[in-house]
Amino acid sequence: MTTRICCPHCSATNNVPTARLADKPNCGKCKQPLFKGATTALTAANYQSMISRNDIPVLVDCWASWCGPCQQFGPVFEQAAGQFEPKLRLVKLDTEAEQSIGAQLQIRSIPTLILFRQGKEVARVSGALPLGQLKQWLIQNGVDL
Repeated sequence: MTTRICCPHCSATNNVPTARLADKPNCGKCKQPLFKGATTALTAANYQSMISRNDIPVLVDCWASWCGPCQQFGPVFEQAAGQFEPKLRLVKLDTEAEQSIGAQLQIRSIPTLILFRQGKEVARVSGALPLGQLKQWLIQNGVDL
């Protein structure tokens, strides 16, 4: 059994044996690590591939640089990326830089977290969450951490 993983560096789709996800696999195209233990910036260039070409769930943090709660939540989200990969891909959407994606996702307040599975939104929550509460929210929404 294989798992499709979108490379955070070049957006190529990789088929990785599911049993080997934790073995630090590299991208077949650019040879960079598929899991870097850090978040990936979500842009117009990689939005579709990141959301729809990952078999693992994708968590999007919608934020802006002027937002105080977003700034406070940033380190928590980075810590989550280090802990939850490869079971979850964590990406950050700068709603100021990528206004068209923010509008498409109907972002009304920030920070907003959106959980995607197989390209479809499955859960959404607004506000900055402590790491423990974030983990609990993910588990409640079917993420196997």
